[in-house]
Amino acid sequence: MTLPLSVITFMMFLPQTALAAGAESTAGSPLWMAVPFVLLLGAIALGPTVGPGWWGRNYPLVCFGLSAIVIALYLGKPGGPHALLEAATDYASFIMLIGSLFIVSSGVWIQINRPATPMLNTALLFCGAILSNLLGTTGASMLLIRPYLSINRERLRGYHLVFFIFIVSNIGGLLTPIGDPPLFLGYLKGVPFFWVFRAVWPIWLLALGFLLTLFFLIDSRAALRNGRPAGSAQGAQRGLQIKMVGLHQFALLGIIIGAIFLRSPFREAMILAAAVVSYLTASRKAYEGNQFDFAPIREVAILFFAIFITMTPALQWLSAHAHELSLSHPGDFFWGSGFLSSVLDNAPTYLNFYTVILGRDPAHSIDSILASSGLFIQAISVGSVFFGANTYIGNGPNFMVKSVAEQAGMKPPSFMGYIVRYAIPILFPLYLCIWILFFRGAP
Repeated sequence: MTLPLSVITFMMFLPQTALAAGAESTAGSPLWMAVPFVLLLGAIALGPTVGPGWWGRNYPLVCFGLSAIVIALYLGKPGGPHALLEAATDYASFIMLIGSLFIVSSGVWIQINRPATPMLNTALLFCGAILSNLLGTTGASMLLIRPYLSINRERLRGYHLVFFIFIVSNIGGLLTPIGDPPLFLGYLKGVPFFWVFRAVWPIWLLALGFLLTLFFLIDSRAALRNGRPAGSAQGAQRGLQIKMVGLHQFALLGIIIGAIFLRSPFREAMILAAAVVSYLTASRKAYEGNQFDFAPIREVAILFFAIFITMTPALQWLSAHAHELSLSHPGDFFWGSGFLSSVLDNAPTYLNFYTVILGRDPAHSIDSILASSGLFIQAISVGSVFFGANTYIGNGPNFMVKSVAEQAGMKPPSFMGYIVRYAIPILFPLYLCIWILFFRGAP
């Protein structure tokens, strides 16, 4: 099977089943109900570019207005209130985790005593990729983004932020269920904790090696344009020193990560308690050094509230029709789960494709599924995690990192600029290489 056939088959099947979905009232939602979600994506993409002042003042009205349309449609639909309650519950868990990690990580002020060099930047991104598997992509992103921006403040460019999102906020967290929500869902559904590492480490190593090498070359070229690598002479004289204020916050980060494995509502209670303790005990010096305020989490909370509500019809449609999609090859699952994870929440996307894989084995035994269909699970694991880097809204920490950068005075690439200038030319050749090496030739 070739790439065009795999992708075209998947994409062409969507409108065919969408026609049938339009007449349904109980088995999922008609696809036309996802129009507010499409409008929201368009507004997020174009608003900050076409009318930045207007968007900055009125994006809450846009978000709540489009959400209100979907809420009104669901209140009059059989089973609609229950679907809204599920979406609201998922959103509450999401924003509580994101917000708590933001608060706790803001209580840790990491000071690096020298301006950035290409080698230092590359090393910091590599450390972030490792930490993403221990603290989750959100925890690692919130812990490192401020010191990363700080050491690059004299030469900060759009690619610095983009590669941070690529590596630390997404691709780095592929190795463990802690790293990214889709993998954690797989763990809860029976995929052994260390199976993911054994299955995907060559892909992780390939992707990380490619991105770090490319970043080093781009950053080295930019440094040479400035005359010399920033801070090289000064750093050679003083040596590299790293100081941290607020070390006790790491214990609270550990509590939050551990709470992920608990059942609701104990999970949310522990996460919220850790955030409250962190805020009450955080060093004022750390908050001042990190320029802490609640503006970034406020923006993320409003935007993702609208995303969670308006994408509900699309997720319901996918859940109702996932078995009808002509997916029979690991490459189909890789591209299918990946493309949908670029704009939908990657956790339920993974879960829907995982359900399709379970249907391939009547026994539903995890051992037999891993033996017969392990490559399919590998495909949706990589697709769901990697493709989240395609857009600012593809994964929770992406937009948070963008907001923190804006608060620090940086002008990040626009929504479309991020996609057109960086994601497509850098990530899609990587995806193509992964598909050819790991999924194209598989049965």
